[in-house]
Amino acid sequence: MSESVYKVIELVGTSSDSWEKAAANAVEQAGKSLRDLRVAEIVKLDMQLDAKGKVEAFRAKLNVSFKFEGT
Repeated sequence: MSESVYKVIELVGTSSDSWEKAAANAVEQAGKSLRDLRVAEIVKLDMQLDAKGKVEAFRAKLNVSFKFEGT
């Protein structure tokens, strides 16, 4: 097995439907600008509320790793 280095970044995804969709949105967006995504770990789940306490959005905080190709 060859040696590799991976970088980990923190992302927050949002969705008006669910935490699952919030996490998927974060990974999908990251995949548009990063290559070789490896692992997404959900670190925290929370909700954004309106002034009346109604849920406006589900939020998922993730650590996402990808292969580092630095010089």
